[in-house]
Amino acid sequence: MKIAIFLPNWIGDAVMATPALRAIRQQFTGSEIVTIQKPYVADVLEGLDFVDRKIAWETKQKLVPQVRFLNQLRRERFDVAVLFPNSFRSAWMSFLAGIPRRIGISRDSRHWLLTDPIPMKNRSEPHPAIDEYLRIATYLIERSQEEAKVPLPLSRSMSLSVTAAEQKRWQLFLDKQSPEFKSLPMICLNPGGAFGAAKHWPTAHFAELARRIAMELKRSVLVVCGPAEKAEALEIVKQAKHPMVASLAAEPPHLGLTKAAIRQAELLVTTDSGPRHFAAPFQVPVVTLFGPTHILWSETFYEHGKHLQLDLDCGPCQQRVCPLGHHRCMKDLGANQVFQAVVSLLNQSSTNAA
Repeated sequence: MKIAIFLPNWIGDAVMATPALRAIRQQFTGSEIVTIQKPYVADVLEGLDFVDRKIAWETKQKLVPQVRFLNQLRRERFDVAVLFPNSFRSAWMSFLAGIPRRIGISRDSRHWLLTDPIPMKNRSEPHPAIDEYLRIATYLIERSQEEAKVPLPLSRSMSLSVTAAEQKRWQLFLDKQSPEFKSLPMICLNPGGAFGAAKHWPTAHFAELARRIAMELKRSVLVVCGPAEKAEALEIVKQAKHPMVASLAAEPPHLGLTKAAIRQAELLVTTDSGPRHFAAPFQVPVVTLFGPTHILWSETFYEHGKHLQLDLDCGPCQQRVCPLGHHRCMKDLGANQVFQAVVSLLNQSSTNAA
């Protein structure tokens, strides 16, 4: 059997889909499994051995490249399409490609494009994305002609890998840092988020947190960042005014470098954005700052994670920009509250290690 798996378009969701990917690989050991995804999603999952091949799909390309991509899918002659995204586009493309069996959640008016529509849950009630991906994988496994090889219910444990090339990038960065920076335990900070400005924690708060971690906890602090957060990362370092606070802003953007940095970290403090999910696969404790988004949508049930969210009448609103203009859900979440969460999680980790 030849299986096409359409992966989610968001970095964090791609990581949350790894338990489902792993289960499909374990069940269909003799099948060819090919993922279809945006190029940066492939970068996140580089190094994992859950699939045989990857096909890049630039969804925003013009008509001619899209027709070429469709013809490529037709030539592959897939038997099954597994659709992790809930988009109409992924169902439409798998339909046009002539894939005879198409499995996905029935929503966004795409029911007629699916041969195996899985009932949609109530969208007004938050439910974890990781469980939705596992629900699709479970459906495929339970309805396959092969005897189940993986125990049900499926594990929520997420997976990531750091390749030799990615580790080399990290080592080259470390080689440029001071001996003291390299000698101290390191805590990573991850600002920003592709969702929108409403997820951002104030730069001044991050800077105060970084300074307190460096001064009071005697740790080095590294601000990780993507291209959109470079200016913010530089500003955090500038405002922190401490030699043990650095950033990746001067490095060529690469998700593999961020993965390697977080794997090396003692702890991660992050907004509710994609790199937040890099911590759990590497068993790195993580403090996640939630503002406009409901915690349950991206809950992964990671035992070494701590969620912080203020209880406000206006939230969580799920809006990309604060509709009331005050952004209290993030601005009122103070650096001291986050610092105490960091200390608590560090103490918990040291107790568990003992």
